[in-house]
Amino acid sequence: MIKSFVIAATALTAIATPALAQDRWDWSGGRPGDRAYRLIGAGVPGLDPELRGTPRGRAFVMRNFDGNRDGRISPREAADANAAFARIAGARRGGFDWDARDRTVVVETRTVVPGRWDRRAMHDYGFRQTPRGATLTLSEDVLFATDSDVLRPGAVERLRPLASYLRSNGGVRVAIDGYTDSRGSDAHNQDLSERRAASVRSAFDAMGVTRARFSVAGHGEANPVATNATAAGMRQNRRVEVTLLGRRATEFARY
Repeated sequence: MIKSFVIAATALTAIATPALAQDRWDWSGGRPGDRAYRLIGAGVPGLDPELRGTPRGRAFVMRNFDGNRDGRISPREAADANAAFARIAGARRGGFDWDARDRTVVVETRTVVPGRWDRRAMHDYGFRQTPRGATLTLSEDVLFATDSDVLRPGAVERLRPLASYLRSNGGVRVAIDGYTDSRGSDAHNQDLSERRAASVRSAFDAMGVTRARFSVAGHGEANPVATNATAAGMRQNRRVEVTLLGRRATEFARY
């Protein structure tokens, strides 16, 4: 449970994404020497000039509001970006001090109440029993865009109840295993599965679950759960499995 916020004056390293906390944005990108962000899509003409016409503004839009990570800004995404920027910058949007945002980090502090976790949400994950423990399967459609290791905005919310459980049960260790379908080379699939598993661990890390509690592995196209001869089967094979090591799935059968 998030209890308070601490403001620290320091160089920016990371800020929670919109999915984690409203109005706490990723301000990185857009400085001299950084990657140049291009704005394309039907929503671009409707963007505030400060967002559309400056490197920092373009980075702000692409890093926070390209919700489906397709590299395009829709009218809805543009409207969300404009609304957020208006709340932050106020009337002086044309003279917004981007550099000031680099000197402030919002740090979440949490008070963990032992045993306080969402039993209904844990039940709804649909854990199954495996030799290693209680395992849940998260499909690519829930977590990632095709061939990407960047979590979709809604993926963090999907993981949040599990993070709460893990914060409240500090002795539980976790295995995260990534899998792909059989398309692409073995090397590509292995690399993608590893990066996706690592992205899920990073999300838990951002939600206050110690990284040392996780083992992370990618398995490429190994261990398919369905045929790769059909589109439906390939969708099932593109997955990340999260296992609570040594736990019984029956612990979450009731709420």
